[in-house]
Amino acid sequence: MPAVTVENPLTLPRLPKPEVGSLPRKVVQVATAPSGLEGEGFPVRRAFAGVDQARLDPFIMMDQMGEVEYAPGEPKGTPWHPHRGFETVTYLIDGTFRHHDSAGGGGLITDGDTQWMTAGSGLLHIEAPPEELVLSGGLFHGIQLWVNLPSAKKMSDPRYQDIRAGQVKLLASEDGGALVRLIAGSVAGYDGPGITHTPITLVHATLTPGARLELPWQPDYNALVYSLAGSGTAGAEQRPLRRGQTAVFGDGGSIELRADEKQDGNTPNLEVIILGGLPIREEIAWYGPFVMNTHAELAQAFDDFRSGRMGNIPAGHA
Repeated sequence: MPAVTVENPLTLPRLPKPEVGSLPRKVVQVATAPSGLEGEGFPVRRAFAGVDQARLDPFIMMDQMGEVEYAPGEPKGTPWHPHRGFETVTYLIDGTFRHHDSAGGGGLITDGDTQWMTAGSGLLHIEAPPEELVLSGGLFHGIQLWVNLPSAKKMSDPRYQDIRAGQVKLLASEDGGALVRLIAGSVAGYDGPGITHTPITLVHATLTPGARLELPWQPDYNALVYSLAGSGTAGAEQRPLRRGQTAVFGDGGSIELRADEKQDGNTPNLEVIILGGLPIREEIAWYGPFVMNTHAELAQAFDDFRSGRMGNIPAGHA
């Protein structure tokens, strides 16, 4: 997993231990993600399947895309499709992906880059591998996260952020055994580059075998940890966590993770996505590509899409 890394994490700023008296969060659920196909047929794991929406708020869903080694001619993407009412966050760990949208946003992302698209009032977009990758094949791995918007911001103007791997804030655990990539939000006074409408924190952490990560976490945020690869435990009670599983945490001020001493030969480290946010606590009406507050707003979104009021496919991209 290339993403962005450093040869010696001990050269990075160290995360402090959680404050004395800070309540460690306990794991209330471990859910296993089912596998499926998305878009034109690329494999995904539905990371939050089986988790109560109240525990996910402000997140809607997250897919682990891949990890898959494509042969020449096999790489796939998604066709043009609409969105309204939320944000999509595409974090690419391995491979290359191109995004275009009807609001003029888009670009190419590769190892460790993030595309943050605020659909807001609505747009059309497409995500696909570049032609050279289709011809050559290659490794593809990443996540796509859907972040809800509060009702007051659902019809905000679309916005696009291109976050390069070199912009991500890199931190190390106290003993240097874990590398923390802070993509958005704040941890222990350090800030990630992502600009969020909904207050959230998004982290990709790598724990070497036997490493322990104690991460201070905002008490008013929820907390979720998804294992991309490797094995370890979550919480001070050390609940087992395996590839493709999500640990859902209860209340508290810190998160604890440990990597098993022995890892699979194909997976040298425990790789996790850690995320949390301030719950919106509003009604959700979600169907397909639209996330609104009422069924009437959903019906309006479909009508606006069919009537062409969410934009048009740019010339040269049809």
